[in-house]
Amino acid sequence: MGLTYKSTGQNILSEIYTVEKKVGQYVIGLAGNPNTGKSTVFNSLTGLHQHTGNWPGKTVTNARGKFKYKTQEFILVDLPGTYSLFASSVEEFIARDYICFGNPDTVIVVTDATCLERNLNLVYQVMEITNNVILCINLIDEAKKKNITIDAKGIEKELGIPVVLTAARSGIGIEELKETVYKVASQHIKPKPNRVIYQDYIEEMVNAIHPQVQDKVNNINTRWLSLRLIDGNESILNSVLNQIDSKDSQELIESSNKVRIDRDKNKIRHDIMQQIYKKAEYIRDKYIIHNKNKHDRDRIIDNYITSKIFGIPIMLLILALLFWLTLTGANYPSQLLADLLFSFEDILTKWFNHLNAPAWLHGIFILGLYRTLAWVVSVMLPPMAIFFPLFTLLEDLGYLPRVAFNLDHLFKKACAHGKQCLTMCMGIGCNAAGIVGCRIIDSPRERLIAILTNNFVPCNGRFPTLLAISSVFLVANSKSKFASFAPALAVTAMVIIGVIITLLVSYVLSKTLLKGIPSSFTLELPPYRKPQVGRVLYTSFIDRTIFVLGRAVLVAAPAGAITWILGNIYIGNLSILDHTAAFLQPVANLIGLDGYILMAFILGLPANEIVLPVLLMAYLSKGALIDFESIESLKQILLNHGWTYLTALNVMLFSLLHWPCATTLITIKKETGSLKWTVLAAVIPTGIAFIVCFITTTIVRIL
Repeated sequence: MGLTYKSTGQNILSEIYTVEKKVGQYVIGLAGNPNTGKSTVFNSLTGLHQHTGNWPGKTVTNARGKFKYKTQEFILVDLPGTYSLFASSVEEFIARDYICFGNPDTVIVVTDATCLERNLNLVYQVMEITNNVILCINLIDEAKKKNITIDAKGIEKELGIPVVLTAARSGIGIEELKETVYKVASQHIKPKPNRVIYQDYIEEMVNAIHPQVQDKVNNINTRWLSLRLIDGNESILNSVLNQIDSKDSQELIESSNKVRIDRDKNKIRHDIMQQIYKKAEYIRDKYIIHNKNKHDRDRIIDNYITSKIFGIPIMLLILALLFWLTLTGANYPSQLLADLLFSFEDILTKWFNHLNAPAWLHGIFILGLYRTLAWVVSVMLPPMAIFFPLFTLLEDLGYLPRVAFNLDHLFKKACAHGKQCLTMCMGIGCNAAGIVGCRIIDSPRERLIAILTNNFVPCNGRFPTLLAISSVFLVANSKSKFASFAPALAVTAMVIIGVIITLLVSYVLSKTLLKGIPSSFTLELPPYRKPQVGRVLYTSFIDRTIFVLGRAVLVAAPAGAITWILGNIYIGNLSILDHTAAFLQPVANLIGLDGYILMAFILGLPANEIVLPVLLMAYLSKGALIDFESIESLKQILLNHGWTYLTALNVMLFSLLHWPCATTLITIKKETGSLKWTVLAAVIPTGIAFIVCFITTTIVRIL
């Protein structure tokens, strides 16, 4: 039985994917597998003349840019990374449909010179759709390091399309690529792709149905569509046949069923892919020389980095080292910054006195707003300025996909998607970014699991609290040579606990609210690359550190002023803060905290960064944040208010596990479009935070 297709007869996909262009402009599609340096090629071609948005009706990012060459202007459309046009994800649907129904004058397929054979699968598939294809073999510098020699002219002759060798990171071959794009788009060069000839029985079926396809379909390669009708790819047929008259589409389906007779669709598709792989192997054997006597550096490193024995221990060691460098390196600049900012407070106070400003105005703006601002900047800026560049270096080096590889089997056991690990890595920078990153997970069920559990990874807003509390109770007054390592190990332990909770909650959700079987995915391990230090510093400092700090300042400063006001408005003998803390005390006591701590977390809903400064303001008389001189004085303040090691532990656990910040909750609502899932995203972690802290408190009190 064939499928029935309904159609409006309108070419909707053409309208969605057509890029507006002026006379004299050409539209260029940029396709390629993930991790081939496609984005670097895009940046090299377009420079700063680019912008991003979303595809119409999609949540997938759409990057476009422009560049001029000679007298022509080109619009470059950066398509989502895809391994195949046999799409299985939203990103792959978009890449395929744009090439089929958009209006690209030329398509550049970017490949990785170090694993060209694997990338040629996509090249051959694109060649079946359009003649105007350019093969860009990128990362030739990496290939040279691995002693790989590529005969570009031979491959060009074999494929029948222009081939350009590039190393986009260093600008090699980019001018030649522009020249080739110019010649192909303006038809000075007319590529004649040597398409794959398939097994005899497949070619016979294609020849039988091809005449009917030619009669009924325009603006798309009819041989390619004939192949898709034969192999019965439902995704492609839904896209293609919905663009023509419903009667014609049904006739084509019925004809393909007759031509196929009783042959298995999966067997046909397997034979088609096998023939493509054979062609790719032929090109590899004839035109690519790989000196196998030379050691493969990446493979040797990966034997340890991704091994079952060493992979996770090495990952934890790197994480602990990252935190240690952050803590150790941030101490001195944090103190200098605090001294500078708090000393400026005296100047501001003199100005207020000179203007005869009332005490309440000085309290709100100096003791409330400014002191909170000074605290947030001095405590957050140095650690983030160290942590984010180091984390971005690992990302640029190619290590983060290895982290996902190491944890993939754990997520499979939790009935979740392996890509969830990558969204967790994004969540370390900001949980809101991690939530948006969940778009890379194709399954709606698994995407929801990733969204609901991303909060268990400590974000940049929680790190100041975790780092400060661990430093106060594990370093202050300690004379041990190894005292500086203790906070790093403590924060690493918190991250491990967060991962364990993520896996447990993912498993429970998979067996209850979101039942299902985990889907498989292909994870490409990119080659290790020398990080671009300049870009890393810029990206980590401007896009992450300054952005996050700016958000924290915008929330923390008003919160500091409000907290001062609440701490200085009295009802009877107690301020509003004291009354609130007293109300929360019974619940807080059950989980090893006090009312002021729980209140600080509630007031910290706008941004997790302000929890600690708000707590200190609430503790101190008249709600003013003190100008503490050292970590020892901070410890003394906490001890004076009844803190113990149990309190410190529970504050760290509660900070790790409690509800998401307001920004993250808003992002969850936007991504899920559901108030139900947004509420659950807040209730689930909060419930777990209370349960975990209650358990630790009960155990300690019993012992």
